[in-house]
Amino acid sequence: MPQITVDYSGVLAHVFDREGFARALHTATVEIAAAKPEACKTQFRRSEYTAFGYEDPEEQGHAIVHVTLGLLAGRTEETKAKLTEAVLELLRKHVEEDEFVLHASAEVRDLDPSYRKFER
Repeated sequence: MPQITVDYSGVLAHVFDREGFARALHTATVEIAAAKPEACKTQFRRSEYTAFGYEDPEEQGHAIVHVTLGLLAGRTEETKAKLTEAVLELLRKHVEEDEFVLHASAEVRDLDPSYRKFER
């Protein structure tokens, strides 16, 4: 915990500072949601094809980023909203402006009570 997943259009690969974003996001998650730094884990999933509306987003000049943060239950709705806003601000800072229209979104979810983990 927290489990963070970042799905993004492949066309952003050259303009998305993933390493810087992850570091800044982990810091924000610790500060806002009282997570432990060593518990923050982020997985980036690049999509070679994404669709926007009825057209190919690359032809229309659109790119998509969606961030999902899974946290153990117990955070207030205010804390979740503050973290979501921080994520969107960090995306603005870590995705360079390009010829694409950037569609960025984020959500914070409570992990299911069945959540378990192990480390080796």
